[in-house]
Amino acid sequence: MSNPSRATTPPRRPGRRHLSLLAVTAACSVAATLALSTTSAAVTPLTATATYDCGSWGSGSATLTAADGTSGKTIKITSTAITMPPGTSANPNSITTTLKLKKTSGGVTSEVRFSGKTNPGMSGGSPISLGPLKLTTGTLAAGDTTDSVVLPAPPSTTNWSLQIVASSPTSATVPCVATANQSAAFVW
Repeated sequence: MSNPSRATTPPRRPGRRHLSLLAVTAACSVAATLALSTTSAAVTPLTATATYDCGSWGSGSATLTAADGTSGKTIKITSTAITMPPGTSANPNSITTTLKLKKTSGGVTSEVRFSGKTNPGMSGGSPISLGPLKLTTGTLAAGDTTDSVVLPAPPSTTNWSLQIVASSPTSATVPCVATANQSAAFVW
């Protein structure tokens, strides 16, 4: 005889528990992917070329390498056309570099700057390798674009797109002007 006050438990379905665990695992995986995607963004393209006139340090093409990661938005500048003049040198991390870029956001144009004091040791004739330079002035949101600040030559202390300030052992302030837009604007 059965007891009517006793609740009956439906029979167990063998695959049901496994399905619940799969659903929980999938949900956690999606949440982790979303969390990671919001903490790091991509910039395209990763590299672009730009031309600069840097007076006695030379003129020509430079490669700009952009990154947008956990350490922030950065740009590194390298060039074999722009070099330290003969008889000069720079100790590691002794050059302060500032790069001005034209920012376009929603049709509005403004300026941002990347700056830093990161360089390898260099001597006369060495190609420049500056940065990565961090975004120090202005902000960049997803979808904003940046491009060279093109200015007329000659470069001067008040007319520059890129400024290189060497401090040890050679002291020099080197203003540079961008002579053309980048090969491709960066989209952040």
